[in-house]
Amino acid sequence: MDLYKNKIKDILDLIVFKHSIFALPFLFVSMFVASVMLNNSTWIGFKALFLGVICAVSARNFAMAVNRLMDEDIDRNNPRCANRPSVDGRIGKSSILLFIILNAIIFVLSSYFINKLAFALSLPVLFMLAIYSAFKRFSSLAHLVLGFCLGLAPIAGSVIILGKIEIYSVILCLGVTFWTAGFDLLYALQDMDYDKKVGLHSIPAKFGSEATLFLSAFCHVLAVLFWFLFVWVAPTGNIAFAGVIVSALILFLEHKIVRKNFSKIDKAFFTLNGYLSIIFFIFIWVDLLWN
Repeated sequence: MDLYKNKIKDILDLIVFKHSIFALPFLFVSMFVASVMLNNSTWIGFKALFLGVICAVSARNFAMAVNRLMDEDIDRNNPRCANRPSVDGRIGKSSILLFIILNAIIFVLSSYFINKLAFALSLPVLFMLAIYSAFKRFSSLAHLVLGFCLGLAPIAGSVIILGKIEIYSVILCLGVTFWTAGFDLLYALQDMDYDKKVGLHSIPAKFGSEATLFLSAFCHVLAVLFWFLFVWVAPTGNIAFAGVIVSALILFLEHKIVRKNFSKIDKAFFTLNGYLSIIFFIFIWVDLLWN
């Protein structure tokens, strides 16, 4: 029994399961908005809820495992990554590959049972999720690629409920894309020197910390603007607008913390962004219920 518990713990450590909190609330925001547009209710039904969560979790598991497998040679000599299961030998390459294949199958099958559009998009989505790890080896756009991968969650919400991609989900996708790219830029500051050493094309490695801080702030300004546009286009009201303002304040605090002390990046990355996604969801949900 302890062996299985340890293996599950290693897998959760491999995929950093606690970071699932970043994208899931935006999936639910999109699904609830779509449900209100479809039948004037936030109740999406057990089938949509179950399949939506399964798709989101399996897609993220797939993406993280691919990232760990492809980055093993990079992570091996990075002190910050020394305790990752893919580096310290707790999980071998063959096990990671099996985990990737299993989650890909789960994602495609779940998409099949949602609707035709979801199934048609399942393989292109997996391809998009898989190429992030390759981008950092030749392009500084990797931060935006990662952002877009998380930004697919709101589009998925529209597809799951409506069977089509509505404009509100595209706008929310852009907001999530720039939000994620912004905090990923801050997170990448931790590996700035190492990335320079091994020749990775992260923005901190190529342009330095000041440029990174500026670009991160710019991305977050764009994120807030797209979130405002989203609540204007979606069937939401003043409570949703208040949620965007609170989110903007959280991002401001995040940048204040990081600028003051780079050692606080982990706190800014996980704690504040985790709170932000949940708070954003709560404000939108309450707004939809109120209206």
